[in-house]
Amino acid sequence: MTPAELHQILACGEDSRHQFKRDFSNIDALAAELVAFSNTSGGYLLIGVDDSGAVSGLSRADISRLNQLLSNAASQNVRPAINPLSSNLQTEHGLVMVVTVEQGLNKPYVDNQGRIWVKNGADKRRVTAREELQRLFQQAGLVCADAVPVAGSSVADIDAKALGEYFQRRFRQNPEQTGLETIRILENLGLASGDTPNLAGLLLFGQAPQRLCPAFDIKAVAFPGTVLHDRHYLDSEDIDGNLQEQYRRSLAFIKRNLHHVQRQQGFNTLGQLEVPEEVFEELLVNALIHRDYFVSASIRIMSFADRIELISPGHLPDVLDTEKIRFGLSNRRNPTLTSHAVHILPYRGLGTGIPRAIDAWPMILLEDDRQSNQFKVVIQRAVEKGPISGPSGDQVGTKSGPSRDQVGTESAAEGEQAETRLSLQQEQITLLCKMTGDHTAPELMTFVGRSNRSKFREQVLAPLMALGVVEMTIPDKPNSSKQRYRLTAAGRELKAEQRSPDD
Repeated sequence: MTPAELHQILACGEDSRHQFKRDFSNIDALAAELVAFSNTSGGYLLIGVDDSGAVSGLSRADISRLNQLLSNAASQNVRPAINPLSSNLQTEHGLVMVVTVEQGLNKPYVDNQGRIWVKNGADKRRVTAREELQRLFQQAGLVCADAVPVAGSSVADIDAKALGEYFQRRFRQNPEQTGLETIRILENLGLASGDTPNLAGLLLFGQAPQRLCPAFDIKAVAFPGTVLHDRHYLDSEDIDGNLQEQYRRSLAFIKRNLHHVQRQQGFNTLGQLEVPEEVFEELLVNALIHRDYFVSASIRIMSFADRIELISPGHLPDVLDTEKIRFGLSNRRNPTLTSHAVHILPYRGLGTGIPRAIDAWPMILLEDDRQSNQFKVVIQRAVEKGPISGPSGDQVGTKSGPSRDQVGTESAAEGEQAETRLSLQQEQITLLCKMTGDHTAPELMTFVGRSNRSKFREQVLAPLMALGVVEMTIPDKPNSSKQRYRLTAAGRELKAEQRSPDD
């Protein structure tokens, strides 16, 4: 850390990765700070700084004493031991000791009294809730929810026929030919411990899993409008059963609440779903396999007039964020479930599900809500065919079209060319008006004053691409470093009818 970087940190104040301390004399207090950083996302402990950010300074004798205290705390008062790094910066008010603590790989870390601390905003707090303790052990790979035996369950809760069909399909052999009892087969497959099926075994082959695990189902509701607090709903279903049954019924629920659109097909055809079915196939499997089963809550499917929300209990593991999973990185939170699901559900286990869904339908928003401990996928629905009008508020109608009364006076060819209704954000209009050739993503971001690339792509660029007004110059390699974006013929036509608000 340089003096300039230190000055910038002090000016911004404390946060989850930067803690200010005037001094330390108590080794337990220092150990607690080290444990909190190690159990969360790491950070910097700045010693010789007041809570206000003012440098109080340390002497050389202080530095020597603190280094010895740090060494003892990290090796003797933190379990497992950690290896913080220290550096000293000279300021006009004295020395500042900067202690760098990396995020730990062997969570949870505890102090010498067995207490677990985590960062809570700019402060720290002690972990006492069972679910949070389980999650820390889960992150360390010490325990997985799907491998935990389900209390009160027995082999009588297993659908022996379904298990037999799976065994035959996967191993080309009848279970009877092995000479093993059902519970021993489950145990050999990692689906039971002793005589008790674990969660994976119950969810995959249970006759009625929700009898013992009532929270592990799916709640599905279809609303007529766009708000959650609507007093009316169009469709509702509590979806239970094993994972294969939940997947089948959930997909059916979503499909029956989507529209069919013609899309250049013959008049007598059924039409296609407004959002491709494969999008929901991928996202539903992802929710069922990768949700956090230490959280006693249902998966939720909520269909609105303009979007469909798929909400899974549990935020992403600390090693992942929405940008990483967008490009195919994954973490097996439930490894036992995953190893068998590849043979039961349309799941490949390669981390490619979400990238495939986004490729098939770019208008997908990923939200890792750590405060609410949930992961949300928002799929924007296709807007209806019809006249293009200018909505109120911060949305701007971008093109005028024939009204219903005019349809009868137009030729059939003109009717077939009716544009999709566009309700674009003001910054999307600005972006179209400023595009003149082939542009990089950073260039496009500067046009509308965006700094977060992921949100820019999800909220601004992807909808324009889905509507066919912006295209990639290298569509076969979406992640290419040479990738550029340009207007399509439809985009140029749309631009010609607009004037940038900045012009």
